[in-house]
Amino acid sequence: MSYYRKMEVKKHLEILQEVLDEIDSAQKDPQGICSHQRRIALMLSVGICELIELYFHKLGIIKSGSRIKHDWFRQKRIKEKLEEQLISSIDAVSNIDLIVQLAAAIEKSRDDLAYSSPRHDEAILREKIGQFQELRKIIEQEVGELYGPI
Repeated sequence: MSYYRKMEVKKHLEILQEVLDEIDSAQKDPQGICSHQRRIALMLSVGICELIELYFHKLGIIKSGSRIKHDWFRQKRIKEKLEEQLISSIDAVSNIDLIVQLAAAIEKSRDDLAYSSPRHDEAILREKIGQFQELRKIIEQEVGELYGPI
């Protein structure tokens, strides 16, 4: 793996660790997860992009310098946007439809959670975290443990 690609993967892992740390902190907070509503919404949004970019790096199919943007997951033509960042067909990526579906579900209420009044029902936040963890699991099943050797 090239030096540049190793540095890109390392950067994605560092950001992903920050996302996971926020999730962990929110789940352990005695005040409850709702006190982390905005941070969770924003961090999960960042996290889906980092997970998917990391997946593409591990597959060796992402164009150099490409970035995935969270708001793409609110569009109808998500796969086309993603494919523009790749050197191969998006349909060749294993589980891409499920990955896109989960990312879109997480992104769907991002702005509402990030910018609206605080919620007092933890269910939606726990659902979003669960979707994120499912996305991570799918990607790790395809490329192996994300925190293993680069």
